[in-house]
Amino acid sequence: MGHHRPDMLDTSHSEPSVPAPAPGTVADEPRGCLFALSQPPLMIFLAVIGTLLLLAAVHDLFVL
Repeated sequence: MGHHRPDMLDTSHSEPSVPAPAPGTVADEPRGCLFALSQPPLMIFLAVIGTLLLLAAVHDLFVL
């Protein structure tokens, strides 16, 4: 089939190639939306945005 380079993987065998997991990953399940919402900086940001929207709604309804 050509020249064989030692730095290339031999994929001519019949086994399907499955990528091995990275050695540094410990998580057994993927992190989803609930993990993202549990981060304090994101929750502070969402609280500030929510407060601004609430103040704007109260101003529109009761002040104007």
